Amino acid sequence: MLLPADWRARTPWIFLGVAAVALLVQLQPAWREAWLYDRAAVMDGAWWRLWSGHLVHFGWPHFVADAGLFLILGAMLERPHRHLVLTALVVMPPFIGLVLMSLDPTMARYGGLSAVNLGLLLYLALQGWQRDWRDWFWPAVLVIYVGEIVFEITAGGTGGGMIRFDDPEVRVATSAHLAGAAYALGMWGWGRRRPR
Repeated sequence: MLLPADWRARTPWIFLGVAAVALLVQLQPAWREAWLYDRAAVMDGAWWRLWSGHLVHFGWPHFVADAGLFLILGAMLERPHRHLVLTALVVMPPFIGLVLMSLDPTMARYGGLSAVNLGLLLYLALQGWQRDWRDWFWPAVLVIYVGEIVFEITAGGTGGGMIRFDDPEVRVATSAHLAGAAYALGMWGWGRRRPR
């Protein structure tokens, strides 16, 4: 048999469910406009967009990159850090949206799982490095992470990877990525203070 005996227990079902909803949104372009983080719509009372905007992607390359990393992170995080990750999947998206609302008034629209992904990746790297401070892999991930953010900032939101968006006006949401990092740092710090 190719699958391990406990494959059902190891499968990141929550992450698969979120990715499946993001796929449905990608397949239904009309949903995109109704779910996208749109600053004006949020100001008019569409608060759900603070969370649902993370499920909207600007084209298939954007969706594949975000959903792929999201599932990889789910495979690594869902089982060992279930409660923290569940809380993060509920709280981090609106946290990021609220940071955008309050600290980046120029960002009229936002979509994608990248800020959530980067927050989860930072948390995973910090957890990995905490387990073994002499391990080189997790510090290398952290250096790449910081390098990506610095590149985004210096490129003015036009850099940050090689993903082509289907809307030429879309720019990389560095402020959202920084908000995801801030959430991850708080989650990691809170997790360190909890008794084992």
